[in-house]
Amino acid sequence: MSKLIHVGFGNVVNADKIISIVSPESAPIKRMVQRAKEDGSAIDATQGRKTKSVIAMENGQVVLSALLPETIVGRTQGQPDDEG
Repeated sequence: MSKLIHVGFGNVVNADKIISIVSPESAPIKRMVQRAKEDGSAIDATQGRKTKSVIAMENGQVVLSALLPETIVGRTQGQPDDEG
């Protein structure tokens, strides 16, 4: 069975399909997110909060999360965190 990772607000992603988890601050990542929104491959899991991490998936989809990249990486490695 695939490992599902909580990315905030009850949303989960398949950890086996994650390519990268990055900060949304750099210009290339901002362009990648904008392109994904334009072509419909962006999944917004922020519930209206500020995007703090961008998760690139194997199928080309981009997941936006309000959790920090470090928090999500910790969850993929089974480390406990303070965000529930």
